[in-house]
Amino acid sequence: MNQFMQNMAGMGGMTNQVIATDFLFATKSDIKMLAMAIAESSTPEVRETLTQYLNDSIDKHQRITDYMVSNGFYYPNDLGKQLSIDLQAAQTATNLGQNQNQNQGQNQGQNQNQGQNQYQGQGQTDDQLNFMQ
Repeated sequence: MNQFMQNMAGMGGMTNQVIATDFLFATKSDIKMLAMAIAESSTPEVRETLTQYLNDSIDKHQRITDYMVSNGFYYPNDLGKQLSIDLQAAQTATNLGQNQNQNQGQNQGQNQNQGQNQYQGQGQTDDQLNFMQ
């Protein structure tokens, strides 16, 4: 995503970090689910296939972690730095939510005004529209 679009979305340079973090969490979830599925599988063939998927997911997790560490998005060995990054990401997410709510409120107000203008422009009286209720 280019810088202009990132700024429009209110995310600045956070986009790659957000995507990578989401991907990391999804991969962790995959690993947990595959491990449970292996434990519950009833045939060696299914167990073998799921084990290969598990190993692939573990490799993917390592690649994502390496990417995040090399880009300063993730500090698995420094809790203080990681906490600072997590708080920054949480604040950005909060700001995004607030900005979206404000924009939705403005859009609703505009839509209501447009609807009133269209209604008034049709020249229909309240009595003529009461039959619809």
